[in-house]
Amino acid sequence: MEISGAHSINGEIRIPGDKSISHRSAIISSITHETVAIKNFLFSEDCENTITVLGKLGVKTEKIDDTLIIHGCGIENFKEPDDVLYVGNSGTTIRLLAGILASAGFNCVLSGDSSINKRPMGRILKPLSEMGATIYGRENNSKAPIIIIGNNILKGRSFDLNVSSAQVKSCLVLAGLFSEGTTEINQPEISRDHTERMLEYFGADISYDGKYTRITPGKKLTGKNIFVPCDISSAAYFIVACLILKDSRIVIKDIGINPTRSYFIELLKNMGAEIKIKNIRTLNNEQLADIEVKSSRLKSVQINKKFIPNIIDEIPVLCVAAAFSEGKTLISGAKELRFKESDRISSIVTQFKKAGVSIEEMDDGITINGNPDLKIDEGAYESYGDHRMAMSVAILGLKSKTRIRVLGSESIDTSFPGFKYELKKAMH
Repeated sequence: MEISGAHSINGEIRIPGDKSISHRSAIISSITHETVAIKNFLFSEDCENTITVLGKLGVKTEKIDDTLIIHGCGIENFKEPDDVLYVGNSGTTIRLLAGILASAGFNCVLSGDSSINKRPMGRILKPLSEMGATIYGRENNSKAPIIIIGNNILKGRSFDLNVSSAQVKSCLVLAGLFSEGTTEINQPEISRDHTERMLEYFGADISYDGKYTRITPGKKLTGKNIFVPCDISSAAYFIVACLILKDSRIVIKDIGINPTRSYFIELLKNMGAEIKIKNIRTLNNEQLADIEVKSSRLKSVQINKKFIPNIIDEIPVLCVAAAFSEGKTLISGAKELRFKESDRISSIVTQFKKAGVSIEEMDDGITINGNPDLKIDEGAYESYGDHRMAMSVAILGLKSKTRIRVLGSESIDTSFPGFKYELKKAMH
């Protein structure tokens, strides 16, 4: 992928459906006994892998334009797969399905690509084992592939997590749905609550406040049709591009502004961004809005551990905004970035430094000395097979002296298949 320095971006940007909600809508709908239509579903590589895995478990699905139809059959009608359940690059798929399949009446193996099989899985394997699951992983139960031996009777219990993670929390909540007794989860910081909102929408006995979640089994889930809001994490690249390029103005419609995801917008506003949120409404227990963005003079900001789980996916592109801000930006308490599709702390610092950004690596974060007049050096930049790195480097390249190349940009299809087209259409 080649990116030339752009003068501006303008117009209405079309953002695909939210990846987190798409995964959850397919998985949770499958354990109901209804047919659920999921409109604006994200048909990206990650979400397609979720659909494929559900198919191997006996769940019937259909695709009609931008709508996914799930014929929910209930976990008791899942069938034992005749092959490994391959999740590709999707951490959400492997962790959420591990929670559901821990109580299934059959054996199965969950595995992924080389990136997934390096990521920490002990954080779900240990608590699931404590609930009564017979579940194993590679490297002393710390890595995938994950082997689940079926016919377990799970017991609900309380957990105090050391790290706030929506995937870990969702795994345990879904396991709690099929356990005896109540399951409670406490986290040190607020994390995404899409799983809780969807289960509540479907009628589960659940309470939550971001840090604390309580699920009691017994209530029948009733599948209902879903509209997937457009993904705020995907919108982030165009929002930052508009802010750092002169004479730019964009409008993005139907964006999900879930409170556990939208701190990114408040953070940019604190940096001086001219962003307006319009037409706020609620659909299937999720807030949506239209967002208008204009070119802005940005200033530096400090981001601490408290807010990291809320902006974990946006940090790479926030670093782009920081690179063109006045002053020194400090991001700390973000060690979780080292366990994503790439070691994002190392990836960001290595490639941004190569581009001419004044940036330094810390064990749990990054410092950036911004320069509003910075011009990015020409060259080839590595994405490390990480879709968020690839898109962030592409936005960085919009401020290049001439042009840059993004290596491994095919990884973008993991979350935003139309990214290159939308960016090219908006550039002027």
